[in-house]
Amino acid sequence: MVEKDFLPKSNGVLPETGSVIWKAPSNIALVKYWGKKENQIPANPSISFTLDACATTTKLSFQNRLPTSDFSFDLFLDGKPKEDFKPKIKAFLERVAPYVPFVKEYHFSIETSNSFPHSSGIASSASGMAALSLCLVDMERQMDLKMDDAYFNRKASFLARLGSGSACRSIEGDLIQWGSHSGLEESSNLYGIKYPFAVHPVFQKYHDTILLVHKGQKQVSSSVGHNLMHGHPYAESRFAQAHDHLDKLKGIFASGDLDGFVKLVESEALTLHAMMMTSLPYFMLMKPDTMEIINKIWRFREESGVPICFTLDAGANVHVLYPESYKEQAIQFIQDELVAHCENGHYICDRIGQGAKKLIAPKR
Repeated sequence: MVEKDFLPKSNGVLPETGSVIWKAPSNIALVKYWGKKENQIPANPSISFTLDACATTTKLSFQNRLPTSDFSFDLFLDGKPKEDFKPKIKAFLERVAPYVPFVKEYHFSIETSNSFPHSSGIASSASGMAALSLCLVDMERQMDLKMDDAYFNRKASFLARLGSGSACRSIEGDLIQWGSHSGLEESSNLYGIKYPFAVHPVFQKYHDTILLVHKGQKQVSSSVGHNLMHGHPYAESRFAQAHDHLDKLKGIFASGDLDGFVKLVESEALTLHAMMMTSLPYFMLMKPDTMEIINKIWRFREESGVPICFTLDAGANVHVLYPESYKEQAIQFIQDELVAHCENGHYICDRIGQGAKKLIAPKR
């Protein structure tokens, strides 16, 4: 599909007023997306586990008004006005307006909340933009009853990408690939797709325990970080590595090769941080406790044989990944050895999820 396929296909009657509610999960990339081109196009393909517990719920209420050249909306986070978020939402609406032009014909009330604390250090942009995009496409489907689920999901992913690149991987589950790759004909830079190849059962019930090493705002925003890849001396090698890792994952997923999975995922995490440490300006986003956790994971895995591993986002927090069959041993190790390195001992237990869900507003 190309951009024009996401232009509105129906001139159906707009509803006067109403509301929709969607809950969209976060995701954790296994092969990292780092670096982007214009219009939120990724410089390399990526693949992620969709999470379950870490999610954003967004209620979009709408009231018809006379169309204008500007947008009209109120924004609330956890029931409180959030004025400092409004510029980002306005920029998103400007990007998606050609594909959902009715956004200029309504006043919106956007009420959003996260299942994790906003100060936890977990990025909410992916789940937040995914939830808002789902609400908008849900509105469109009220005008186009012929819209099928496959198109609905792809358009929601397409719109979400325009708000936050990784948000396009938060529409469906459980493994989502985004970005054109020669090894996958259906892949696209415009939206995420469900991973179509064989996946061994051991990877279908994976757990992710998120160790909150550092809470609060990241040292460098994702947008700034992605831009550091322009002119980076190792960028082309990194992009080639991502394609190579996607090819290798096909065999790893099919065979249930846990050792291969561990090596590839940890290599991806460390490469992400290596790219930031070798950019100009350069950043060191890991904290001393991040390194302590990594070293303890390596030592425990070697001594116990438990295939536990880590991955990182662009920050200090550590995602500890392990199969369902090793859950008890992994949790015990985390509680005994790793929680001490978390800020205020805080961590979140999550697992692979199946994607976003529409919620029904409670009756009053």
